[in-house]
Amino acid sequence: MAQAKPMTKAQIIEHLSTKTGTTKKLAAQFLQELVSLSYKEAKKSFTLPGLGKLEMVSRKKRTGRNPMTGETITIPAKKVLKFKVAKAAKDAILPAKK
Repeated sequence: MAQAKPMTKAQIIEHLSTKTGTTKKLAAQFLQELVSLSYKEAKKSFTLPGLGKLEMVSRKKRTGRNPMTGETITIPAKKVLKFKVAKAAKDAILPAKK
């Protein structure tokens, strides 16, 4: 069973322009501006209603293990980006449990 390929950026732009009745150029500008805005606002948390939330979180320092040697190592603290999927998106994509 072959899995369907994800949409390319060009296909997304084509779809947006068709659905909104605008040009591909305008749809591409909108998409680029949305991406730029999400990058800029991610430090404060950026929410796309109905899709999810992009946020920066701090991970604490923790201990881990080198898989090759089994040696215990310290993994330093760092900031990472997380995307939390909205409940509406989960309900629309995943079938409800019975």
